[in-house]
Formats: sequence, C-alpha cells, structure tokens
Amino acid sequence: MRDFDLIVYGATGFTGRLVAGYLAATYPGHGRWAMAGRSLSKLEEVRDLIGVPADVPLIVADADDPASLSTLAARTEVVVTTVGPYQLYGSALVAACAAGGTAYVDLCGEPAWMRHMIDAHQDAAKASGARIVFSCGFDSIPFDLGVLTAQEAAVARFGRVAPRVKGRVRRMQGGFSGGTAASLKATLAAAARDPSLVMLLTNPFALTPGFTGPHQPTGLIPEFDTTLNAWVAPFVMAPINTKNVHRTNFLLGHPYGTDFVYDEMMVAGLGDLGKAAAEALGKLNPFAGDKGPKPGEGPSKEERDAGHYDILFAALTPDGGRADAVVTGDRDPGYGSTCKMLAETALCLVGGEAKGGVWTPGALLGTTLRDRLQEKAGLTFTAC
Repeated sequence: MRDFDLIVYGATGFTGRLVAGYLAATYPGHGRWAMAGRSLSKLEEVRDLIGVPADVPLIVADADDPASLSTLAARTEVVVTTVGPYQLYGSALVAACAAGGTAYVDLCGEPAWMRHMIDAHQDAAKASGARIVFSCGFDSIPFDLGVLTAQEAAVARFGRVAPRVKGRVRRMQGGFSGGTAASLKATLAAAARDPSLVMLLTNPFALTPGFTGPHQPTGLIPEFDTTLNAWVAPFVMAPINTKNVHRTNFLLGHPYGTDFVYDEMMVAGLGDLGKAAAEALGKLNPFAGDKGPKPGEGPSKEERDAGHYDILFAALTPDGGRADAVVTGDRDPGYGSTCKMLAETALCLVGGEAKGGVWTPGALLGTTLRDRLQEKAGLTFTAC
C-alpha cells in the first residue's frame, strides 16, 4: 500500500493552490493526500494561507530533479500536476509515473508534447498499469464528455450515433489561465525551432497514431452556421479539444464511427451584428502581448465565482436529424471550474482498475466521471 491516495504537485502555484483548497474544503477528514512543490517553506506558507489542515503532509520535489519525481510517484496512487508548461517541466514526471504504475492527471493543452509522451510511454504505462490522463480541465473535459452526451442523445432519438457533431460555445464568462497562455507561447516557440511540429499542431488526428479520418472543418474563419442560424467565430481552444475528442473515439474503437467529423466554434450572434462580432472575434488573439495573468497569477475568488460557461453540442444525421446536448459550468473556465474538474478526475482514479496506458478522460472514465462532475463539481450535462 502506498503512502497516499493523491499528491498535488505544484501546490504553491495559482491553480495548484485552488486544487489543494478544493480538496481540503470538499473532502475534510480525508487524510491520505499531500501537497508537493519545490520549496518546503513556500509549501508551509501556502498550506496556512489557503486553510489546509496542518497535518496534510508536504513533499519537496523538483522538475529539475528526476530522482525526486520518481520518489514522489512511488509514494502515491495518483499524482495531480499543475506544473507547466508541460513540454518544459512535465516529461520526467510522466516517465516516472509510467514506469512506476502511478496514475497521472494534468490540465495539459499542448498536443505536440502529448503526442511525444504517447509515443514514448504508452507501452511502459500499459505494462505497469499506470493510467496517464492528459487534459483534465476546461480543455478538454466539457467537450470530450459533451460529445459523448450528444452521441447518447442521437442513439436515443435515432437508434444510431451521428457522424457529425458541432460544438458551439454559446456563453463564457471568465478568461483562460496564465498557464494556458504560457503553454501556447511555449508551443509556438517550439514550432518555430522545429517546423515539423506544425504538422502535428494542425492535424486533427495528431493524437491517433496510425489512424487518419476524413477531412475536418478548420474552424479558422467566421461563418454563418445554418444549424444554429447564427454567426460563429474561431474558438481558441478548439485545436486541442478536437484532437482529444478524436483520440477518445480512437481509444474506444471508434464508437462514433471512422467517418466522424467534429469542430468547435464560438457563437457570436444573429444578423449583421452577429457577423460583425464574429469577424472581430476571428481577428482577436487572447494570448497576444503581455496582457492577462502570468503563470501563478489569476482572478479573485469573486471573479472566479462570477464566471460560467454554456456549450451546445449538435449531433447531426445525414438525413437531417438533430439531437442536442448542453454542458454548463458554474465557475470561470480557466480556474474555478478547471480546479474542480482536475481534482475530481484524480479522485475518480483512486482505487480504480489499473488499465494502463495514455488516456483521455472520456475514454478512460466516461460516464463515471460525468456523474461525479455533476454531483460534485458544478457541471451539468443535459441531452435535449
């Protein structure tokens, strides 16, 4: 038996603090978890600051010290890591977990690095029983499980899955995290050094080794969506979410079909105003310049609590049938909702079957995670 069910690595960072605080507030008395980071004094400071009980253990581990990460992984059943960008600081921990049979959960949105980890560690994780699960925050759980819910609605209504699903972000209050911005900038810098990465970044099937499906919409140009009768604009997280949705389909043996087509865009509005808004959104780069939070920074609790999101998934059949699903979250996507999803995904893995490999949340946990998020984390998944 290992020392802990769960270790939060990166607990002194902004999102790591939120995860640790959520665990302490939501599961008081659950003593088999610990906080980890580079500095013991900083861990002590953060533990007291966020109100975590003094008996929660503190563990020193550093991304620059692989031996410390191997020791950390060996002591716990599940590691939750918020230490990114993962392409800079995450590889040694994935390797340690894959080798040691330790479950791993992160909020990564870096597809080139994820593909590298799949290629490097799939076999080792499968052999050891390690469950490596990427993208367990706003990218990409609401979208991964939203498509699952939409396909369930299609089967209930039409007796079969839909070969085409549209994901449409209808409302979203709250920004993306500083870590997300840092990850995107690190990805673009890596692509500038290695142009071959551009093919991975632009390929919707970059995370399905050996399989390439049909042509997919790029989602890069504002357009009038006849399904919604509204103008839609590019959605900045679509390049990672769409890859994870296709990987879920791939890992489960293509229950959505080998001809499955999926895209994501933001709803801008109706008529001429909607068109103008879509065109403006199409030109907007939310990660440009130095504005917005830096890694380790983020919004106040009041701002996080005021956030929310609403995403529509329209499952379409070739003969004109349509079945919808709606996913909502009760906090801002980048921080308040993400920290809850990350923690609950990790807890969902505690005591679970050791189905080793590199997974998506939807492929490994599916409806079990969906039920947990609805019960605990303020998300709703509604077929309609």
